[in-house]
Amino acid sequence: MRRRRSAAEFSLGRLAFYSLGAGTLALLLATILIMVWQPSPEIGLAIALLGLVGAIAAMGFVSTRMTRRAIAEIEAEEEQAKTRSPKIETKDEGTRA
Repeated sequence: MRRRRSAAEFSLGRLAFYSLGAGTLALLLATILIMVWQPSPEIGLAIALLGLVGAIAAMGFVSTRMTRRAIAEIEAEEEQAKTRSPKIETKDEGTRA
């Protein structure tokens, strides 16, 4: 069973690693397509440019998804902390003897 990370364990390093990994995979896919198909220079350039756009989109998608998930976990933990914390009762100053 996999243990879920808490929101306090959010790592910018992990975010960068996964984001750049997604971009690298998109560029790798474009490179493989160019190598396998061996298109004309114009088509190859179009595939390469689509690969760059795909890499940017993949990095944006991954980073946005990870950031939103972390923010949602932080908000959920804050909400749980509010409902769990005991209410402190204060004495009314008018009841002193």
